[in-house]
Amino acid sequence: MPDGPTVRRMQQLARETGMVIVVPVFEIEQDGFYYNTAAVIDADGTFLGKYRKHHIPQVKGFWEKYYFRPGNAGWPVFDTAVGKVGVYICYDRHFPEGWRQLGLNGAQLVYNPSATSRGLSAYLWQLEQPAAAVANEYFIAAINRVGQEEYGDNDFYGTSYFVNPRGQFVGDVAGDKDEELVVRDLDFGLIEEVRQQWAFYRDRRPDAYEGLVQP
Repeated sequence: MPDGPTVRRMQQLARETGMVIVVPVFEIEQDGFYYNTAAVIDADGTFLGKYRKHHIPQVKGFWEKYYFRPGNAGWPVFDTAVGKVGVYICYDRHFPEGWRQLGLNGAQLVYNPSATSRGLSAYLWQLEQPAAAVANEYFIAAINRVGQEEYGDNDFYGTSYFVNPRGQFVGDVAGDKDEELVVRDLDFGLIEEVRQQWAFYRDRRPDAYEGLVQP
């Protein structure tokens, strides 16, 4: 995967701009083995690794089980030039277990790149991710595209945002029609402050949660 043209191009851009980049790609591991994946590239262009989407939807307009396999590469957190970054992808966001595992693995900021269209999920978009930021006490970058696709009759509603560990939006939420560049300053010192006030990690009861992993 680091040898793919998209990742190589993004490595070049990372070096030119000094930015950490999270790059969603269609990953081909081998013939018939496809993953919805995000590569993480450090500010010097170094390929740090990848996250493979765990939860694969099969609903109108998003028949992903026909081509993507469920992710099998765990819940990595990448030590980047801007902090410890984790990734969740689109439909993953409906499942709280991954959010928590990323927090346990040390994430300070979790990116959730999405292609989410209008419908029931529009209400959940500004509900679930702020709640996840509070429950796990880190920042979340909720990223959604805009525009329409004739295939699947999808109308993507944008409204990308950053949310802090208190569940508060950092700046305004982006619009739902036009492409926008959302730039925000994030104070990672707030993470420690919040974790001192709300000791959710200290007060967890893993010994009582065995039933959560039963099918």
